[in-house]
Amino acid sequence: MPVRKTLVMLITMLLLLLIAAPVFAMQGHIPLPEGIRADTILVEKAARLLTLYRDGERIKSYRISLGGKPVGPKVRQGDLRTPEGRYRITLRNEQSRFHRALRISYPNTRDLRRAHKMGVSPGSDIMIHGLGDRFAWLGRQHFMADWTEGCIAVTNEEIEEIWRLVPDGAGVLILP
Repeated sequence: MPVRKTLVMLITMLLLLLIAAPVFAMQGHIPLPEGIRADTILVEKAARLLTLYRDGERIKSYRISLGGKPVGPKVRQGDLRTPEGRYRITLRNEQSRFHRALRISYPNTRDLRRAHKMGVSPGSDIMIHGLGDRFAWLGRQHFMADWTEGCIAVTNEEIEEIWRLVPDGAGVLILP
């Protein structure tokens, strides 16, 4: 009987670990193997979630903060909105005041056309970045408020990991 009880307990613990692993991975508790590279970043604004993919397979997800007015696509400079659409990672800023930053190719052709019709500047310099020294104290709770000027924020530790996993040219899809 004790052997059977121990076996049941081991199987139960294994099942719990398998169920919990994606949650821990999303929260950054499980380190990723070296050499993994993402080819796509999916940002789901409503869910406040950024997910890295490789060949359609999910690598890891992160909780995010957005622009101060997160509903709707970015229309003009200073509107505090995070863009929506298809973009690419075009530049890295290792000296960002927000720790590190990956520039998104906003504005795209559609964004430029919309801004031109409205007679406004579409804005630029939309980044995926960390919290920097100023907001680092927020840590993992940063996603509870949208505070950027239109960028996508993760913790400093998370941007370090994303920096390592995402090459220049990776696709970025930002959904409402």
